[in-house]
Amino acid sequence: MTAEDSERAAVAGPQGPAGVPGARKAPDAPRTPAAPDSQDERDELERLRAEVRELRAQARQQDGEPAQAQARARRGRWRTPVAAVAIAVGCVLAPVSVLGVWAANQVSNTDRYVANMAPLIHDPAIQHALSTRIADEITSQIDVQALVTQASGQLAGDRLPRVSALLRNFSGPIASAVDGLIGTTVSQAVASPAMAVVWVQANRAAHAGIVRVLSGEGNGSLTVVNGEVVLNLGPLITQVKEQLVARGLTIADNIPAVNPTFPLFAAPNLSKAQTGYRLLLTLKWVLPFLSLALLAAGVWVGRNRRRWLIGAALGLAGSMLVLAVALLIARAVYLNSVPQTVLPSDAATVLYDTLVRFIRDGLRVLLVVGLVVAAGAFLTGPSAAAVGMRRAVRNGIGWLRERGARRGLRAGPAGAWTAAHIRLLRIAAVGVAVLVFVFWGQPTAVFVIVLVLLLLVVLGIIELVGGGLRPAATASG
Repeated sequence: MTAEDSERAAVAGPQGPAGVPGARKAPDAPRTPAAPDSQDERDELERLRAEVRELRAQARQQDGEPAQAQARARRGRWRTPVAAVAIAVGCVLAPVSVLGVWAANQVSNTDRYVANMAPLIHDPAIQHALSTRIADEITSQIDVQALVTQASGQLAGDRLPRVSALLRNFSGPIASAVDGLIGTTVSQAVASPAMAVVWVQANRAAHAGIVRVLSGEGNGSLTVVNGEVVLNLGPLITQVKEQLVARGLTIADNIPAVNPTFPLFAAPNLSKAQTGYRLLLTLKWVLPFLSLALLAAGVWVGRNRRRWLIGAALGLAGSMLVLAVALLIARAVYLNSVPQTVLPSDAATVLYDTLVRFIRDGLRVLLVVGLVVAAGAFLTGPSAAAVGMRRAVRNGIGWLRERGARRGLRAGPAGAWTAAHIRLLRIAAVGVAVLVFVFWGQPTAVFVIVLVLLLLVVLGIIELVGGGLRPAATASG
């Protein structure tokens, strides 16, 4: 452009788009983003848009979660009280179940009853009480003083006055000597193995009497006299008579057939006991299953089942402690209610402790089972203490495994198979332990502890053999 052209443009002013002098330039139209030039750019744009939509959906979901959580909490408020009530009722029924099963077994199972009563004859307190009672009955039937007087009269009639007078003067010492011989013979007879056999036979025969007394069907060897349950001593006295005659005291053969009684325990409310017995006999199977069903239902309904399981197991153990305290209170009441003239306190103590020993065995078993279940539920849980203990056990087993490997001990194919089925083997071990406990005739607390220890040993062997071959992901925790 020349100088003239520049001057001409300055004079003319700005021009429009068509070059018209004085026309202003039109404003720029809104600019639209340029379309992607390639397929990669279009794919990237779609990906970003999808991410934006996903983030917006997550934001909306997070905004709505508190309301949904509150709604779920309102709908599930019933679960906690229902679980608590079910477990509480199950724990209350557990001691009643123990008493019901004991009462039913004492009546329906003769061997169980005899096993309960058989040790009594070997206790010194019971032996002394029986000896005193039997000796008193025999001496009451043998009037030694009258026999001496009769013999003295016969000697006087036979013209032996000096012998008659001598016998009459020594009638007191003779009667004392005879009473002493009877007492010694009775004590030895009661403590002999033959009397133990007779005692078992008498109690076996009296078992039918227990059924009659509690069912109200009639009397038997075991009867109720003046509000007390008593045992017929006729067979025991017969055994003592035979031993007295064998030792030369032939006058004992003249003792007539007598049936004195030996008090076992007071029964002032026998009618109520009979009603309760019949009820417990009817529910002896229902009560245990109902108690277990309520405990299981409470654990199932509860939100955190592991915690509810621990609570149910501890509640069961606590109910057994309550039953133990109740037995101690009943023991004190019973001992205070038995007069010394009826039964010495030491013999009454042995009687009570022997009669309730199977109840104590049962409550000890359930106490140990409750503690074991609570401990197992805790140790398999996610708490820091439980995880630390499991890790320590695995580390110890791993140390043993490494020591064995250094000495050339390797599991080989058995280890690979165990590792492949380790979960199934654990379940099978626990299942077998449960079945052994359920079908064992008369489990005791010691038996339960030994069974748990054996189960732990088996689980440790399974971990030792197959635990080292598991993937790291399954071995964690």
